[in-house]
Amino acid sequence: MSFSKSLEYGGHALVWSGDWTPEGARKAISGAARAGYDYIEIALLDPWKVDVGLTKDLLQEFNIPIVAKGDELLRKATDVLYAIGGTELCGVIYCALGKYPGPASKENRANSVAAMQRLADYAADKGINIDLEVVNRYETNIMNTGLEGLAFLDEVNRPNTYLHLDTYHMNIEEDGMETSVLAAKDRLGYVHIGESHRGYLGTGNVNFDSFFNALKKINYQGPITFESFSSEVVDPNLSNTLCVWRNLWHDSDDLATKALLFMKERY
Repeated sequence: MSFSKSLEYGGHALVWSGDWTPEGARKAISGAARAGYDYIEIALLDPWKVDVGLTKDLLQEFNIPIVAKGDELLRKATDVLYAIGGTELCGVIYCALGKYPGPASKENRANSVAAMQRLADYAADKGINIDLEVVNRYETNIMNTGLEGLAFLDEVNRPNTYLHLDTYHMNIEEDGMETSVLAAKDRLGYVHIGESHRGYLGTGNVNFDSFFNALKKINYQGPITFESFSSEVVDPNLSNTLCVWRNLWHDSDDLATKALLFMKERY
């Protein structure tokens, strides 16, 4: 079975903190709450190191829900998400993130599909949706456009699996900002809003008006998360993986507050 979604605006934890230490967790959660977001998205890169009790207390203290991005690692991420009250596990969780030397083989794809089927079944028992993020060709060879993502979902064939679109990646791979959104319809379960250079929204070349118009056409009612990275904030290892070499912003609160206003003005 699939689980209900609602239109909410979230902020990615990496806007405020590059780690999930007690200090980093408080900085990120308080920052998201201060900027007025409905929830915070965290990267469960190492779920074994997450202090579940502390995280849950901080979420309650600042009255903000959580979404997680991240066979044993994914199950642990699902367990952590469930323990702290989350309902959406999203991101590039169907393969290792990175540049591949060639296209995915049939065996690679079959293994990825099977892993997502097992994860979806495991998550379903906990009331959690799985949102598979489509990213550019330099970060995966499994799926790079929304239409490819929908074909992958057809193979997974689980009711609690959805498409996760990100405007940063769409700007690289798609022939426009509407096609994949309109094709996905109610199978679109999660959205990342990011600028072409990962900085302030509206200062790059992403056609946000076209994207948000497409969301309106399908009456999208799900999470919308602002995502932005700066080498001053992001964990060094993740910064290298994402090729975040320069700082396009320094003030997390100013960036996040303006991003929320930008999104709400359009949707």
